Amino acid sequence: MVADTGRATPRRTYPKHTRHWVTSLAAAGVAVAATTSVAQTAGRFHWWAGFVLIPGAVIGAAGGALLARGGGRAFAGYVVGCVGLLVFTVGALLMTGTMGGGWPVLVMLPCLVVAGTYLWRPADPLARGLHRTVALLALAGAGVGVALMLIRHRLVDPGETHWWGGFVLAAGLLVGGNAVEVARHRMPYRLQAVTLLLGPAVVAALLGVRMLRGW
Repeated sequence: MVADTGRATPRRTYPKHTRHWVTSLAAAGVAVAATTSVAQTAGRFHWWAGFVLIPGAVIGAAGGALLARGGGRAFAGYVVGCVGLLVFTVGALLMTGTMGGGWPVLVMLPCLVVAGTYLWRPADPLARGLHRTVALLALAGAGVGVALMLIRHRLVDPGETHWWGGFVLAAGLLVGGNAVEVARHRMPYRLQAVTLLLGPAVVAALLGVRMLRGW
């Protein structure tokens, strides 16, 4: 009896992992069912989009299960889950027939995915500063997607304004701000890193101003 108990002890970890998979797959099933129901209710049901929707849901569920387990698999799970989310979103837009008005979401989501990687911040100040720069630029890119969505649905009318220049200017300011932050840390190659960031920051800021003024 003691030997049997000893062999059974390591198996206690499996139910937890199984619950992650069951929960992720259940969430994926609910998402597929909800999207299908919405498409049918709206009278825009395109059944063939299920060949995109369902694989996206399964990929997302696999990523969610890995992310929930944590540890070294967390980042891989995040990447896989985000890929699944993107594929699922494409399938949902196709199934509901809203690709024409919802395509800016496909600009926002990839940018938010990149921005979300900032959860895994490198320990090195230089690498962390460069990573923060990329994440903030991705947030600016998500802002472009939001602007496109508002303009596409005529909630905002930019008129003749070259509005995208504002995002170019913002990108330059973000990169410049991160250059200042990197300069605060005493580390090797600090001068080179600051120079590498400031150069594109100045160019982007000037281009943004020029675009806004319509030069």
